Amino acid sequence: MADHAAFAALQPHDPTRLGPYRLLGRIGHGGMGTVFAAETDTSQHVAVKVINADLAGDERFTRHFRREVTAARRVRPFCTAPVVDAQLDEHPLFVVTEFIDGPTLHDLVARTGPLRGGALEQLAVGMAAALTAIHAAQVVHRDLKPANVLLSEVGRG
Repeated sequence: MADHAAFAALQPHDPTRLGPYRLLGRIGHGGMGTVFAAETDTSQHVAVKVINADLAGDERFTRHFRREVTAARRVRPFCTAPVVDAQLDEHPLFVVTEFIDGPTLHDLVARTGPLRGGALEQLAVGMAAALTAIHAAQVVHRDLKPANVLLSEVGRG
């Protein structure tokens, strides 16, 4: 797993544990919730997305979140970070996925410049395949942007 220093520190109001997951640091925060780097009791590294309390209290949102997580579990694992667990019926609501230890597309381009040639074509084909697979599972990605595209070591040359 990436060095813990790569994550933002937990804030005073953040939990340190959710079920079997020990939270290690913050990966990001957005309109839906906060994503934490975590590990299981067996030292498996995962990402835990905790839904913001105001959204979790909205029954319409909660129903939609449950449907999305159920659908996301049907997505082929090579396309997205596979869902490994979720807490859908009690607060806080959260979904747990496999941890992808790689940069975002935004970070890679900022560090190395625009992708070209085969690297760009490989990314385009991979993203098209991933979007096709998630749409086939009835998942709609509502926030597709370079900062939300995680690149794993698989397929890198």
